[in-house]
Amino acid sequence: MRDSFDNPLFQTGLTALHHMPKDDPANVSALLAKCPAHKATPLRDMPELATQIGVAHLHVKDERERMGLGSFKALGAAYAIACDAAERVLEDQWTVALKGEVFITASAGNHGLSVAAGARLFGAKAIIYLAQSVPEAFADRLRAIGADVVRAGATYEDSLDAANASADAGQGTLLSDGSWPGYTALPSRVMEGYLQLAVEVAEQIDEPPTHIFLQAGVGGLAAAVAAYARVVWGSAPVIIVVEPDAAPALIESMRAGAIVTTSGPVSEMGRLDCKTPSMIALAGLARDANVFLTITEEDAAHAVRVLADHGLTTTPSGGAGFAAAMVGLDGMGPDARVLVILSEGAEDA
Repeated sequence: MRDSFDNPLFQTGLTALHHMPKDDPANVSALLAKCPAHKATPLRDMPELATQIGVAHLHVKDERERMGLGSFKALGAAYAIACDAAERVLEDQWTVALKGEVFITASAGNHGLSVAAGARLFGAKAIIYLAQSVPEAFADRLRAIGADVVRAGATYEDSLDAANASADAGQGTLLSDGSWPGYTALPSRVMEGYLQLAVEVAEQIDEPPTHIFLQAGVGGLAAAVAAYARVVWGSAPVIIVVEPDAAPALIESMRAGAIVTTSGPVSEMGRLDCKTPSMIALAGLARDANVFLTITEEDAAHAVRVLADHGLTTTPSGGAGFAAAMVGLDGMGPDARVLVILSEGAEDA
């Protein structure tokens, strides 16, 4: 069932949460400039889709080819690992800068690819914990870039518990895209990497958007983009955070004024099927977002079909922001300039 919550804490935030997302992309841009695989992804103006949803402009930030990994997540964990390598590299020996290091994570999808790719690039090892619900084809993609894959539990939360236990046992460094009390430094770095996406949008777009729809799992991408959007465009854009109705972690946490763990069925929006928000992301979005809403499985599936008809193949997770834009928002009239993120390519692409 769809749900919506207007944020009463906009520009104030949850004062009990002190760890905020970073909004300065200088370090990200400088480090990525040294990476031969890095180039800006396109911002697509989609006039036919804009007409279909009844707005003046629809801009789609297309992350399907990001650094060869097919997802915005390439900017996150791999960047955090690169920062570690930059602190240790000797005589430009980047490929062995982290030799002997092990990075451990749980993943519902592309975060694991980013950890695996970053580890391989700098000579480290990656161990990726996957729930049983994650397709074996994805596990094979992780193995193909050198990661060890461990199956653990039925849900993402189960796999995260297993990854945490492995790190606690001294088997490696936990590199999660979520954050919680006592665990903030590395996930903050992961979120910092996502700022690059927002920088590119600000450089590519002709006029500031009036509405920005940001899909969220634990919330890292949404919080990073929202933080930078406020730096460059101030309070004007309406920022809408979009979640599956099966995993309303952010909307329920906002209602409660504190981190809430939710429950629900497994969502086809698997990358967004996270029942507990990142603490840092929640803090940032409580300050920067205007509206939190949920969409249904049917909304996401319909959006995928519509996007495919226009040459934008993606998954229910990748198209969730567009799905919410199709559903619409009170006050979003025909003059609206809408920004959405196509966060990943189709799984069979």
